[in-house]
Amino acid sequence: MNIKFEIAQLEKEIAEKKTRLKELKKSKPHVSVNNYEFVKEDGNSVSLLELFGNKEELIVIQNMGKSCSYCTMWADGFNGVYQYLAHKAPFVLASPDSPDVQMAFAEERDWQFPMISTMNNTFKQDLGFVIEGQIYPGVSVFRKTTEDDIYLVASDFFGPGDDYSSPWHFFDLLPSGSKGFNPNAVSGRNK
Repeated sequence: MNIKFEIAQLEKEIAEKKTRLKELKKSKPHVSVNNYEFVKEDGNSVSLLELFGNKEELIVIQNMGKSCSYCTMWADGFNGVYQYLAHKAPFVLASPDSPDVQMAFAEERDWQFPMISTMNNTFKQDLGFVIEGQIYPGVSVFRKTTEDDIYLVASDFFGPGDDYSSPWHFFDLLPSGSKGFNPNAVSGRNK
């Protein structure tokens, strides 16, 4: 078989499967969630409902915090597209770090998006991002009703090679792939 043809066929199959996966994720029953209280990087409290602002949808990044260089790389990427995301739906990064650590780290990295601390609630655990005591990164998407009920619509985990961090896709094109890559080794990425 011609390798170009095989690549084209695989890319087509992957695109079709991704489309089907999106459809399945959207068709899952939405799960009612509590109106959690968080602490913003300025130290003030904010509820999950308040994070929606005047929109009906909300994107919350489940970040592991400053100590995770991979989460930092993802957040750096989100910073570059934040305005596009926030135009469609509020976009917030949630980490277990204290608000003062969040604020200092966000300033250091020039992050534009708002951050909330989950250090004093069970938000990450309740949404499945803490497994056997270990926090995992990902994203949760919510919708609210006109009655201010909040529902979890979809969620996904982050990891090397996922669709949420573009460097992995560039690495996949290199002869060496991502072999040997570690965001800690990148100058200025793990301050």
